[in-house]
Amino acid sequence: MRILITGANGLLGGFLVPELANNGHTVLATGIGPCRLSTADWGAETNYASLDITDAMAVHDNVTAFAPDCIIHAAAITAADDCELDPVRCWKVNVTATGFIISAAQNAAARLIYISTDFVFDGEEGPYDEMAVPAPVNYYGSSKLAAEKAVCSSGLPYAVIRTVLVYGHSDNIARSSLMSWVRSKLSAGERIRVVTDQSRTPTYAGDLAVGIRLAMEKSVTGLFHISGGDMLSPYEMAVMTAEHLGLDKDLMEQVNADTFSQPAKRPLRTGFVIDKASRELGYRPISFREGLVLSLNPKPM
Repeated sequence: MRILITGANGLLGGFLVPELANNGHTVLATGIGPCRLSTADWGAETNYASLDITDAMAVHDNVTAFAPDCIIHAAAITAADDCELDPVRCWKVNVTATGFIISAAQNAAARLIYISTDFVFDGEEGPYDEMAVPAPVNYYGSSKLAAEKAVCSSGLPYAVIRTVLVYGHSDNIARSSLMSWVRSKLSAGERIRVVTDQSRTPTYAGDLAVGIRLAMEKSVTGLFHISGGDMLSPYEMAVMTAEHLGLDKDLMEQVNADTFSQPAKRPLRTGFVIDKASRELGYRPISFREGLVLSLNPKPM
């Protein structure tokens, strides 16, 4: 298949591009600015193009020229606080630009896979399955839900894949994570405060890439929840990180989320029930401990 990926310069892209390329697909990875992915193992069937998804003509021209069988739309502003502080930019990137992707996909007769988030839920009754009713509590979640609705009503063959707290290691992607923050602070002997009253099912980026590929290859339609299988609080993740690295857990203080002042409200308990993905896609995520090892002790490239 010919696959065009938006947002390929992000953490997911670092896993998704090789996952697709290594399974026989022709890939055009797109992102803002120059390519930040490792291209050492790219063959002739994998290429990169700079693309601003808020430029409707650029989206149309790139999609028309490549003529993809499927577009995987992963580009978005995902920082909840940034979305809360600049809602106009958030809507432009997360919603309006998704409309440009939809239009281009319609013209190309391409399938569309849209990557969404657990933040479409209010966190009152997690973990959630695909039948749960969305109720976002911040602007980021609202923008992603609006984009989901646009995809679902587009008339395209589509899949919406929601995920949760994606983590992993990429040599070329400068993205901080809870694990890297814990390692940095505890290694320096600094005390840290970590939230105990939020829960998620953190998702290893490599697992998410596999789940997306399976959804694409099986041509499934509809909504799928793809995440890890372990329901954990940030504090529990931090403890596991410290244990793995042999760092002092006593430097960590347990606190509630309201200890911190953040522009965007966070849902307290999200996480996903992944039975549908397991049943229909054959999706099998690794444990958080396994993902932790891969993230903190990556194999040499």
